[in-house]
Amino acid sequence: MTMVVTEPCRGCKDKSCLPVCPAECFYEDSEMLYIDPDECVDCAACVSECPVEAIFYEDDVPEKWKRYLGINAQKSRECLPAALD
Repeated sequence: MTMVVTEPCRGCKDKSCLPVCPAECFYEDSEMLYIDPDECVDCAACVSECPVEAIFYEDDVPEKWKRYLGINAQKSRECLPAALD
């Protein structure tokens, strides 16, 4: 299982989820952050740190945001690693 970043992250630049990630599996573009499903260790440390409640276990992603499962996989491969601020 992996964590998935969804729609509420779009436009959010808080990034408080990044420092708690032991796998450093977050990636970003100008829109939002993404989690690489192959790198995520499923610790869920990022969930409680997300100020906009955008991160879910893949099995718990709300139906309206299910497309983000594929988006995270695709975008995490296209983006540079997120800078830890």
